Amino acid sequence: MAPLKLAIVGAGPSSFYVASRLLSLLPRSGSHASSLKIHLYDRLWAPYGLVRYGVAPDHPEVKNCTHKFDEAATDPRLRFFGNVNVGPTSPLSHALPLSLEEFLPYYTHVLYSTGCTVPILHSALPPSQYCVPALSMVHWYTQHPSKPSPPPLERTSHVTLIGQGNVSLDVARMLLTPPDHLAKYDVPTPVLDVLRRSAVQHVSIVGRRGPLQAAFTTKELREMMNLPDSSMVPLDPALLAPPEGSTLTRQQSRTLQLLQKGSKNKPGMTKKTWSLDFFRSPTGLTTPTSPTDKARLTLAHTMLDPSSRAVPTGESSTLETDLVITSLGHRSEPSLPWYDPALGHLRTVSGRVISPDGRVVRNVYASGWAAMGARGVLASTMMDAYAVTDTILRDHFPGEDVQTTAGGAPVSAADEAAAMDAVEVLPKDVDLDAIPPQVEEGLKEGRVTDFEAWRKVNAEEIRRGEEMGKERERMGWEEAREFLAKVRTPVRVTGLHNMSYTAPSSD
Repeated sequence: MAPLKLAIVGAGPSSFYVASRLLSLLPRSGSHASSLKIHLYDRLWAPYGLVRYGVAPDHPEVKNCTHKFDEAATDPRLRFFGNVNVGPTSPLSHALPLSLEEFLPYYTHVLYSTGCTVPILHSALPPSQYCVPALSMVHWYTQHPSKPSPPPLERTSHVTLIGQGNVSLDVARMLLTPPDHLAKYDVPTPVLDVLRRSAVQHVSIVGRRGPLQAAFTTKELREMMNLPDSSMVPLDPALLAPPEGSTLTRQQSRTLQLLQKGSKNKPGMTKKTWSLDFFRSPTGLTTPTSPTDKARLTLAHTMLDPSSRAVPTGESSTLETDLVITSLGHRSEPSLPWYDPALGHLRTVSGRVISPDGRVVRNVYASGWAAMGARGVLASTMMDAYAVTDTILRDHFPGEDVQTTAGGAPVSAADEAAAMDAVEVLPKDVDLDAIPPQVEEGLKEGRVTDFEAWRKVNAEEIRRGEEMGKERERMGWEEAREFLAKVRTPVRVTGLHNMSYTAPSSD
């Protein structure tokens, strides 16, 4: 039986959903079990991607999916290699470099599940000390290995967010929530220290369209309305009147109701405030000429044309602010193989990666944001991952009665035609247990992490958090590596399941 040795590049939620689905559809008790191996690679040393480094700390319930991922990791057919960068040079200097030439010969199938890690910038707002992407803020408060600099909150009283999606509201909520309220969550101590020194008094959340087009969810908006010591600046009632003859969705109706009701704290009752500035689009940022001045953000006033696009009215205004944070979406890294610049992510059909000349790349797939772009929530990511799993299984077991989400739908004539003209980049037969020697050596040196190492770090982070009365206290890479060196028993390492550990030393 031909082996299905799948390498997944990226170890975020989409990766784990595909892996766990494959393992459940090809159970260890089944006839295909012995031919399946799954190796997850991530340039981050810890698994779970966006769940660990993107979810707002005060949303711990969103991280519950990791229980399912942990369960999948108990299957010996699944292995994780963290702190390994597959492909072009990584921005993380400590990640082990592994070129495609060194990587591809070990696998019969490859899945790209690398997400969208590059922020989309505004053409009128080049990055500077006064203008940063929201991703830098998120990576700061989640202690991402890229180590962005903390924002200068001690000398910032006014923050302006460009974009009205959930990420903008996450950042605004982190800036306006009292640090003592955040202290019980997964917020690193250095982040809490900066937030306690914060001078932020107002956050403006700017969008080029109106309340009916805002991308945030009602859940996120309600959380803003209920901030304990902040209040929303009232909106012009005309903005909250639905257009005559329009039919609103349930979410639009609830959004208008929340905005009409206003925040729990009424205006004038709190020192801290926030505002939703609709129908405004940035056209430029003038930086201060002296330490006592603020930056000046120029905003074009907009309106909706018949197709609901924002177009300028000809009017403009200026907003004085200390810091601009852009939250305009993300794209995949252009250095990814088969990246499509027109899409901002990989081009796929039914999960199969398509080459620039329009041909299927045989046995190479993509899932999640790497395939769809940065949209959707965990539930939609899961459904996409399951659909890609179906494609992998149908391609590998054509005509066989292998259970899939779609009920084992047969390979279509179009699929067969595409397969005839596919690009070949992977071998058909490999050693199921082999891994690249660089990765083997990295495991021995402690530079590459595996699940057993992660479990030890995870338990220690939770233990430290319990001592401090919080969810966990995170480690950075240097601290995690030092910790693992103490708990690791030196043995000959030939893979994940040959590593053993002792309890941490007391020094």
